[in-house]
Amino acid sequence: MYKYHCLNPIAPVGIERFDENYVRVESPEEADAILVRSASMHEMEFGKDLKAVARAGAGVNNIPLEKCAEKGIVVFNTPGANANGVKELVLAGMLLAARDIIGGINWVQEHEEDGDLAKEAEKAKKAFAGRELDGKKLGVIGLGAIGVRVANTATHLGMDVYGYDPYVSVDAAWQLSRNIHHAKTVDELYKECDYISIHVPALDSTKGMINREAISLMKKGVTILNFARDVLVDSEAIVDGLLSGSVKRYVTDFPTPEIAGVKGAIVIPHLGASTEESEDNCAKMAAKALRDYLENGNISHSVNYPDCNMGSKEEGSRVTILHRNIPNMLGQFTSLLAKENMNITLMTNKSKKAYAYTMIDVDAEISGNVVKRLEDIEGVLKVRVIV
Repeated sequence: MYKYHCLNPIAPVGIERFDENYVRVESPEEADAILVRSASMHEMEFGKDLKAVARAGAGVNNIPLEKCAEKGIVVFNTPGANANGVKELVLAGMLLAARDIIGGINWVQEHEEDGDLAKEAEKAKKAFAGRELDGKKLGVIGLGAIGVRVANTATHLGMDVYGYDPYVSVDAAWQLSRNIHHAKTVDELYKECDYISIHVPALDSTKGMINREAISLMKKGVTILNFARDVLVDSEAIVDGLLSGSVKRYVTDFPTPEIAGVKGAIVIPHLGASTEESEDNCAKMAAKALRDYLENGNISHSVNYPDCNMGSKEEGSRVTILHRNIPNMLGQFTSLLAKENMNITLMTNKSKKAYAYTMIDVDAEISGNVVKRLEDIEGVLKVRVIV
């Protein structure tokens, strides 16, 4: 029986993926697995039985990844599950920036009791005139699951789209429309585009990437859209850009005191993935990843350990070992099992930076003594036997 705990409300369609072998517990300290959305886990003390954490969403800045890795806790996320929801909000953001729809709606609400509202609206509407997206240049920084969708859809709106991503995956490249211009540098994209949309993860190399220098390279009156992470944009630089007019609009899904209320800023309360469909997709994907890991030891979409898959566990025992990525680990594992006269029927090993994962199928029962000896090997973080 596996125990799971939800730190946030998780869509029922995801919870329904757990069968009678799973029980929901009220305390995270009891759980084998935790599902989370936005709750911060940085101050949490993890229970001794915790094996995995699944984030029903893409961002994992609310989870202490290194701490989890050191304790042999695999952290999953759900990349792409909310991509369409975010894409649609990005497109809405572009339209809100191009046409002063918000200003017009606010004017109507302010004059709702005016008996000649329709007549007055005809006079007032010129103050809210905007521009069309057709024929404008859009630059998309980051061509992952969301960026590719934004870029492709924008071409159907008649936009001239430039994409920049030096690390674009093969899958993303196959999905990318042939009408996208491939910018060789991000500076080229800055100089060419009327709209710039950011879709990169928050890394040391990307934090604050939209700064004064970047804005100085952009067209005067550029619109910048940030539906990825607030830290990608230097708040002071963007406020100064808006006040000076070098940036016409800044559309962000991350409300902060620095940007809320600044003229030219359209600030949305983090609604990118807030659709029924996105929440359902994330919940189903998270539950599926947890089940496959707990029942078979397979890892898919982990952010702190390598993805690794040996299919469904067959007869015999499967031992999974989370360990540091250091030399001679495999040799020590296989030698120990050989001394116990255990025949290895299938084995795989994958690494990801400082950490690695080994899965071994044997045709015999693995005793607690063997598990203890594996755990005692220097560099081993967690051993688990699936029978």
